Amino acid sequence: MSRVPDPEPAGRAMPLLLRHRLSVRFRDCDPLGHVNNAVYLTYLEQARFNLWREQLGYIATSASAGGARGLGFILARVECDFTAQARYGDELEVRLSLAGLGRSSFTYAYEIVEVVSGRRVALAKTVIVRFDYDSQASVPLDESLRQRLATPTASALAPLDSL
Repeated sequence: MSRVPDPEPAGRAMPLLLRHRLSVRFRDCDPLGHVNNAVYLTYLEQARFNLWREQLGYIATSASAGGARGLGFILARVECDFTAQARYGDELEVRLSLAGLGRSSFTYAYEIVEVVSGRRVALAKTVIVRFDYDSQASVPLDESLRQRLATPTASALAPLDSL
């Protein structure tokens, strides 16, 4: 496997938490032949859920399961800047970093790069809120959760050649 250059987004002074690789599927592309803009939100979501599984053992429960839902996370904001086109068959790497912690929310920063060339395809940010689904209200982040949210996964620490 080829080595991916590791460009740091301008001003990144935040820990890299996860590297998530994926292949662009035919269904991800629009009639113009590049990845449709809405699909990038799915790429961000895939990386986030993989991160939460590794950091927190988190598995989302369906509302259709009934009963109390308890605490979870809810997406409050997304922004994405597209810097290059990705196409069917490209291998992409989503690099996810913790950009900030608030009272009941936290911000992730993402860089999506094309693996072979190292070309940056997109930069994104999401704001996630700790949410009580039963009371329908935000909940403060406790110290234990703050520490786990800032813990890098094995993929973030692994040498690039091993991914």
